[in-house]
Amino acid sequence: MTAYGRISALILRYLYLLRSSWPRLIEMLYWPIMQMIIWGFISRHLASSSVWVASAAGVFIAAVLLWDVLFRAQISFSLSFLEEVWSRNLATLFISPLRPHELVAALISISLIRTLVGIIPAALLAIPLYHYSIFELGLPLLAFFVNLLVLGWAIGLFVIALLLRFGQGAESLCWVTIFMMAPISAIYYPVDILPDWLQTIAWMAPPAYVFEGMRAVMFEGVFRFDLFVGAIALNLVYLVLGGCAFLYSFHVARRRGLLLNVGE
Repeated sequence: MTAYGRISALILRYLYLLRSSWPRLIEMLYWPIMQMIIWGFISRHLASSSVWVASAAGVFIAAVLLWDVLFRAQISFSLSFLEEVWSRNLATLFISPLRPHELVAALISISLIRTLVGIIPAALLAIPLYHYSIFELGLPLLAFFVNLLVLGWAIGLFVIALLLRFGQGAESLCWVTIFMMAPISAIYYPVDILPDWLQTIAWMAPPAYVFEGMRAVMFEGVFRFDLFVGAIALNLVYLVLGGCAFLYSFHVARRRGLLLNVGE
């Protein structure tokens, strides 16, 4: 076989891999589109609200740090499970007396630890570098933190359910899933900058309540209890749905023997 033939064979193999894995195809389309949407809304907001930005020292730093809480809570939860998949240890775990809810409790615990380890140094470093402390938000910071943590765990349960169903080929969803919520989470801009139809969807996402609440504390000096309650209610719904999805996928995987080849 010539060099051209060998190269063509490899290209064909990679094309077959893409064709057989819809998560890989989604990932290819996803990141450019998501970047365009997010930065488009940021640009639109900055163009109409320069005074708002000028009077909001640290608003973007606070938004980045809080968004990272959500991201790290979910990614730490999902990656801890993926480490068991990569090491082909999943079947061994469930041969032991370990129960699904015990696995989830362990994943939640390690997610909390990894999130704190990642976030606290970054928050402290922002103080000497940018003369901004997110801790100035006071007790509302704890409310924002907990709500974002819980949502991260709920999304993590959905991701694990997909991994149990589709195997290691769906591992890219660990990164893709959380960022699907970014445009409607109102991280760097208020919800009302979105088109009307997208605002309705945004209010179905707990992060929108958290980040609107953050800006209310920073700009108005008030803690919006209504936003806090809305975030809690939605988080409970997402957590229950995520738990049900995980238990269902685990039940199906155990019944069909999928736990033995999740890493394939």
